[in-house]
Amino acid sequence: MVGLTTEQRRMLIDKLPDAANLALGALVFGQFLQDRLFSRQLAAAGVAVWLGLLAWALLLGREGQR
Repeated sequence: MVGLTTEQRRMLIDKLPDAANLALGALVFGQFLQDRLFSRQLAAAGVAVWLGLLAWALLLGREGQR
């Protein structure tokens, strides 16, 4: 794993959920602003990215407690 200082780890834990919400908004809810049909695959990718980034934030938080 990349060697992060405590401050860097804290900042990453704080900002990863923001990035996750941005990805979810762009890939799922952003589809309603287009003239194309709703893509379930794109929505599933958005949910997967959201879950992955939140899981990464939780993992970083857990490693900081050891």
